Amino acid sequence: MEAIVCASHGAMGSLLWKLGALLSDEYKLLSSVKVDMMFLKTELEVIHAFLKKMSEVEDPDEQSKCWMKEVRELSYDIEDSIDSFMFSLGCESNSEPRGFKGFVGRCLNLFADVKTRHWIAKKIKRLKCHVIEASNRHGRYRVDDAVPRLSRTSIDPRLPALYTETTRLVGVDGPRDKLIKLLTETEGKTTQLSVLSIVGFGGLGKTTLANEVYRKLEGQFDYRAFVSVAQKPDIKKILWHILCQYRCRECGSNEVWDERQLINTIRQFLKDKRYFIVIDDIWSTSAWRTIRCAFPENNCSSRILTTTRIITVAKYCCSPHHDHVYELKPLDAAHSKSLFFNRIFGSEDRCPLHLKEVSNGILKKCGGLPLAIITVASLLVTKVITKEEWEKMLKSIGSALEKYTDMEEMKKILLLSYNDLPYHLKTCLLYLGVFPEDYEIKRDRLIRRWIAEGFITTEGGKGMEEIGECYFNELINRSMIQPVGTQYDGRADACRVHDMILDLIISKSVEENFLTLCGDENHKLVQQDKVRRLSINYHARDDIIVPTNMIVSNVRSLTIFGYAENMPGLSNFLLLRVLDLENRVVLEYNYLRHTGRLSQLRYLRLSSRRITALPEQIGDLQNLQTLDLRWTRIKRLPQSIVLLRRLTCLLVNSLELPEGIGNMQALQELSEIEINCHTSVSSLLELGKLTNIRILGLNWCIIDTNYVTKIHADSLVMSLCKLGMLNLRSIQIQSYHSCSLDFLQDSWFPPPRRLQKFDMSIDYYFPRIPNWMISLEYLSYLDIYLAPVDEESFRTVGDLPSLLFLWISSREAKPKEGVIVSSNGFRCLKEFYFTCWEIGTGLTFEPGAMPMLEKLRIPFNAHGVCSLHGVLDFGIWHLSSLRHIQVEIICHGAWLKEVEAVEESVKNAASNLSDELFLDVRRWDEEEILKDGEHKLEEEEFSSYDSKHNSLLRNSSGRCSMAGDEETKG
Repeated sequence: MEAIVCASHGAMGSLLWKLGALLSDEYKLLSSVKVDMMFLKTELEVIHAFLKKMSEVEDPDEQSKCWMKEVRELSYDIEDSIDSFMFSLGCESNSEPRGFKGFVGRCLNLFADVKTRHWIAKKIKRLKCHVIEASNRHGRYRVDDAVPRLSRTSIDPRLPALYTETTRLVGVDGPRDKLIKLLTETEGKTTQLSVLSIVGFGGLGKTTLANEVYRKLEGQFDYRAFVSVAQKPDIKKILWHILCQYRCRECGSNEVWDERQLINTIRQFLKDKRYFIVIDDIWSTSAWRTIRCAFPENNCSSRILTTTRIITVAKYCCSPHHDHVYELKPLDAAHSKSLFFNRIFGSEDRCPLHLKEVSNGILKKCGGLPLAIITVASLLVTKVITKEEWEKMLKSIGSALEKYTDMEEMKKILLLSYNDLPYHLKTCLLYLGVFPEDYEIKRDRLIRRWIAEGFITTEGGKGMEEIGECYFNELINRSMIQPVGTQYDGRADACRVHDMILDLIISKSVEENFLTLCGDENHKLVQQDKVRRLSINYHARDDIIVPTNMIVSNVRSLTIFGYAENMPGLSNFLLLRVLDLENRVVLEYNYLRHTGRLSQLRYLRLSSRRITALPEQIGDLQNLQTLDLRWTRIKRLPQSIVLLRRLTCLLVNSLELPEGIGNMQALQELSEIEINCHTSVSSLLELGKLTNIRILGLNWCIIDTNYVTKIHADSLVMSLCKLGMLNLRSIQIQSYHSCSLDFLQDSWFPPPRRLQKFDMSIDYYFPRIPNWMISLEYLSYLDIYLAPVDEESFRTVGDLPSLLFLWISSREAKPKEGVIVSSNGFRCLKEFYFTCWEIGTGLTFEPGAMPMLEKLRIPFNAHGVCSLHGVLDFGIWHLSSLRHIQVEIICHGAWLKEVEAVEESVKNAASNLSDELFLDVRRWDEEEILKDGEHKLEEEEFSSYDSKHNSLLRNSSGRCSMAGDEETKG
């Protein structure tokens, strides 16, 4: 297991790993150096244990905080020193393998001569002195380990929610009535015990909502109880409270009962009664498992309502009925305004006009979080009602968690979730503070940055990307971040951070000197001795100047949004691990001239249309793992790129393969590479040497049908066959030209059996499903152009056992009357998009077809619909799991009554499905609906129109929002 860097421990874990490698017996050290290094390692291990212990204390005293900060900073400095002198002496040879053996191998050369040994001895002795000084200071002032800060008696922050008057609540009626319906709609159908879970992050009003449901259902059950669990539950006390609420005589004051006696007593009492129990604020499945034992399955239509911040806990509580999870959403704009103005003025109408605009800014910052709205409103009530005072409040909301005692309750509630995180997730969460407010943070970009920073450790044979995604998903699961663009497989493509959570993140990051922000108007720049991670937002303010007394030579991560003339030069940041420059317009090549000196750089992302080339020195970045150039206008990669032996991810915008690409053995993702008639055959063949490639994106630009094309096609297929037998999981083939892919029809053999995604965007249609595709048992995503499309095609694709997402584009169908989708196949399909605008084409779903389908997009030609016997039978109502349907009606050449007939038929069909169904009916070319006196298109005319518009309509169909892709194709 590799060591990691984290917010609470600094670089201590990584440092100890490196010191252990240097003390390896594989080479000899000067005896004095070895003694000093052993002392250093032993002393740091003790300090590391202290940091681990203190990180478990929720609120350590000030002395402990100072000591933690000192040793944390010391760990960073020591690691920086070791990394720097090792690289300066040529220890980072790129010929050495990766991992522990590679590290040791690179260290062997370090002690080759006497000069080097004595130079290292001085360095180690100096570092030893720093550690001794820190240890002596710790002993001198007698810092007691793990002493929590003395404070007033803690009051349960949920108590006010239980006693809020109903008349003061806003936006509760809808969710309350929905929950009551879910709790009671099964009555008469089943008498079994049913559990429903409310889930959402802190401050959304879960307790308030559950309490409202509890009040509303009074009198409908024989017995009721409402209990809160909390983070560190006292199970015996919880069970006792349940028993006492029943006024059971056996409750008395017999507090010597253990958990088992309490459970048995409650079960005996409830065994023949219809009961309703609210279990509020559950934090773990283990707590629920024990509490659940107290409630018998008595077939009396009993109900349990739970609340939690954690999605997996919510699902576990109501398992196996995961559809019984109710996700509580933030208040919408109207309810937010109502709650805000009611608290301050009594009603929205009484708000002065000059405060309306600043009020909108305040509410945007609160993000629909009821607790935040109420807290800010309570602060404003105490202030003079002037625009100036309210604008001050808007600007200070970011730091209000620290400044105002009235914010203490909200901070406590948010801290409950933060303190419940393990330390590695705390680190990953705090790192989100580098991104501006309301920023959409792409999942893969974030995970790659986490890896480059050293936040992720390998475990259980999993790769770092896989573990990083587990961390990302767990933060969503714990309601700490909000998922964006949920894809067909349930994975979120990106995330956002609620403003109040972001304020907490920045507060904790500044406290631990984890992040330093420049340009954030809501948070004052706090000067630190040394900056470790710097984020500059020129979008917020273009006049930002990094203070001259800010020590930036130790910065590990530099993120810049926007551009200014006085941007700090890269020559000041020689210890960077992460460099992320996001400016779509202004940033130029000249800014990158010192990039080759960033010896520790692991992640480089450039986003500027003015960057047209990379410096040749890019090949010197021997630690580089990710190079993202998609948003630049770089025409050609420098030849030195092939020297980057540790590069795992290369993302470019349609660039040619460099000669020697086969040397980049660590590559796992390569996209998007252009293949044209000038691409060398040797490069195409070397592509097959990249044995670790998992994701491959190609831009096929060969149009000619001559001998050159055949050589290129055969070479590509040869490489694809090699990659398919190894690790290839995803391939995307696109083109901006009319190119043929005939060479892929039957030549990919043996087939890529582990392929999970095949995605094409090219003006070429396979005449049938390729033979090699039929046996892909792991294929979950298929986007294919097919002409003609027929029922045999659907049967073939429907037999793919893992298929979750399917998009078929065609220009003709057989038979022309339409295609029937049978009940056989497509057992797992979640999303289906179909593009075919040919006259008379439609899909009809048989009963039982696509039983798991949740999203559907289909077109329908209104042209000629009146000849279809007046009734349109799509069979959509047979799709029992459908949650989202988009129907695109092509109006070209159709009468208005035909268009309306299609719309009416679709709406009627959708009305037979779930109340939760989202129906989106769109008209294409509405302005070309026929008017009285105009003639109908002949079939040949319509076919010509179809051929011309098919691609445009396909790419305008909102794929990005529905399928969750990072960018719309084409």
